[in-house]
Amino acid sequence: MPLNRREFTKQSAVAGAGLALTGAVGALATAPEALASDEPEAYGAGHGHGRTLGYGPLVADPDGMLALPEGFSYRVVTHSGVTRLESGEFTPSHHDGTAAFAGPRGTTYLVNNHELKGPRGKWEHPVPLTEGLVYDPAAAGGCTVVEVHRDGTVAEWVGVAGTSTNCAGGRTAWGTWLTGEETEDLAGKNGMTKDHGYVFEVDPYDRRANLVPKPIKAFGRYAHEAVVVDPKHGHAYLTEDASGPNGLLFRWVPPQGFEHGRGKLRALADDAGVLQAFKCVDSSGRFVDDLSRATRIGTVYGVDWVDVPDRDARTTPVRKQFTDGQVTRARKLEGMWWADGGAYVVSSYAREESPGAAHDGQVWFYDPKRRTLTLKVLLGVNATPEQDGAFDGPDNITVSPYGGLVIAEDGEGVQHLFGATDSGRTYPIARNDLNDSEFTGVVFSPDGETLFANIQTPGIMVAITGPWRRQPRR
Repeated sequence: MPLNRREFTKQSAVAGAGLALTGAVGALATAPEALASDEPEAYGAGHGHGRTLGYGPLVADPDGMLALPEGFSYRVVTHSGVTRLESGEFTPSHHDGTAAFAGPRGTTYLVNNHELKGPRGKWEHPVPLTEGLVYDPAAAGGCTVVEVHRDGTVAEWVGVAGTSTNCAGGRTAWGTWLTGEETEDLAGKNGMTKDHGYVFEVDPYDRRANLVPKPIKAFGRYAHEAVVVDPKHGHAYLTEDASGPNGLLFRWVPPQGFEHGRGKLRALADDAGVLQAFKCVDSSGRFVDDLSRATRIGTVYGVDWVDVPDRDARTTPVRKQFTDGQVTRARKLEGMWWADGGAYVVSSYAREESPGAAHDGQVWFYDPKRRTLTLKVLLGVNATPEQDGAFDGPDNITVSPYGGLVIAEDGEGVQHLFGATDSGRTYPIARNDLNDSEFTGVVFSPDGETLFANIQTPGIMVAITGPWRRQPRR
């Protein structure tokens, strides 16, 4: 049922909607301590029951890898070309989206994407073609499962191989990882022998469940980024990182009577359920063509969903199947995380390809009950990305057990992990002192004591520990 204007206006009032099309994007939350609200306060001066924001300034790493706040430390978990899999091959390169799962006797399982596009010959350390776990023997990407023991020992093995450009994905409530291929290559293109652009499921607990990989074609074929699943209603939400035109946010509605669980998705028919793209309206009922139109924290849009005509997109990419006015778009829809009864969604930046205001990152929250999309974090354009301090280009994201968000930066110049409060205020957590590669795969261990993250190139997973503490809500 479409969301009518009266219903949305009522919901906007409850949610505290701001004006949708006003404000100055450049003034908002670009740098650490910057406020994404109207409350002036100096960084570290305390806010919210006396708590200070963040963990203090970053201290340069004498080993030249990871700058952290005082009292924090890190260790390397996997390193492409250095550490090895159980089977003897080197850890694959280009670490990306990651999820953490509680294992037996205090162990942690991490499923780690490897964003390797195109044929295997392009890469020094592709994902090994482990027997029974290969989708397309020509493709270089896939996932590995990393088992971290309490004593620090590590084991790693292949979860799926022969996939392409495994970028982001999402953890499911039943304890599996959904990995998305950020490509639209069909068989015969870029050396591929099978069609790509799908989501695959990887089970970190049961290696047999990963045999004979099968794409979840019901989720559609496009340049997949992240995916989350509503544990109450069973809807899946998926982001698309694409341009020309900008990408879409999708919702997959399961067929009547379908119940999620281990092995259920791979058993679906290719056309099971309904795949839809989002369409936003502001509080006046006006259609919103692109999320770059929002220029103020607290902007609230109403959301409707439009059926996708051809989800397998063999002749026309999904995002090109809609005319102007049918759906809402955004540049680089990236990471997602399900928490607080909804989905946090990242748009990494907007420039001349977008019709609204330029920005260097947005984080939205979709509330499926209210059918609203609320802007939570907005990063103004970073004019000096080569200088340490400002943040730009949010990508992978997680909700922190200590409050707010932790975001992996994929911007220009200096790269960070940074936190954001509920009101959009930001603070530094880590800086890449090794190179200018993006951070990826940010996720806390199940016990909340360790923050795992990756330096994508060459492919290094680190475990960060320290005096984590509750962050102020605002």
